[in-house]
Amino acid sequence: MAEHFREDNVAAVGVRLDAEHPEGMIFDPHQPQLRVTDLGVVRGDGIFETMHVLDGHVRKYDAHLERLRRSARMMELGIPPESAWRAAVERGLEEYRARGGVPEELMVRLTATRGVDGEPASEDPEYAGTYWVLLSPAPAWAKADQSTQFSVTLLDRGVDADVAERAPWLLLGAKTLSYAINMASQRWAKAHGHDDVIFHTSDGQLLEGPNSTVLLVNHREGQTPQLVTPLLEAGVLPGTTQGAIFAAASRAGWELGYGPLTPQQLLDADHVFLAASVRGVVPVWRVDETQLRVDDEITEALRGFLAEDLPVNHPGE
Repeated sequence: MAEHFREDNVAAVGVRLDAEHPEGMIFDPHQPQLRVTDLGVVRGDGIFETMHVLDGHVRKYDAHLERLRRSARMMELGIPPESAWRAAVERGLEEYRARGGVPEELMVRLTATRGVDGEPASEDPEYAGTYWVLLSPAPAWAKADQSTQFSVTLLDRGVDADVAERAPWLLLGAKTLSYAINMASQRWAKAHGHDDVIFHTSDGQLLEGPNSTVLLVNHREGQTPQLVTPLLEAGVLPGTTQGAIFAAASRAGWELGYGPLTPQQLLDADHVFLAASVRGVVPVWRVDETQLRVDDEITEALRGFLAEDLPVNHPGE
């Protein structure tokens, strides 16, 4: 297959899923693939997951596939079975091996759209839309190291803490393709001297970042460290990275908490972190004008918990 790609295109691998190719078919992601009438393009009507592959191992695989299914249920969107997604990812990794080897770090994005309105791709509801897997080497920005620290700004998400339950059609807590607000918030943050954003509700409940989960650590000398994250019921996307860290931290004897949290509790915390699948764990050194303390040992502890790659467990799920 490798000979079908131009030399400048070898970095990325695309795998399409459909009823005729349930185990995936390799395609060139640098060539046009989608119809301009696909609802994923014209309406953002679809879902996605981004996974991290380290040394050929897909991290938090089960958790990402479960969250993809969760988003699909919320969207009432038919998607291929788990076995098909796994086969497509493996086909992409095989393509890398055929080219000379799997890069040390990869981003793997699973995408599902509703397809073209009125023209289902198949009579099988599991393949009625458009589905693909994109594998690409992790970019430099996604590789957090010990020196990476963020300044963040708190922004109002424009909803109250009860809206997720009161208005499920808003799809809060689903990982949809509609990311325009998330990206706009990050541009706002960068234009005002910050690296990222932490959202809160209009009635003062802490949420999440545009593409990360918030972690608070409180640690007093001689006491058990406490690890806390915002409440899922407020419309927070269940974090696969947060869930893996919590599983390992629990086994290590740390105390766990799940909110609800306020912006003031964020400012009062001993340490604040953002956690995401590809970037990993990044400490926050400033929230707006308030400077926070960064502790290298706590940072390494959380990264060590993530490296254990334990099964994710969220409360109530």
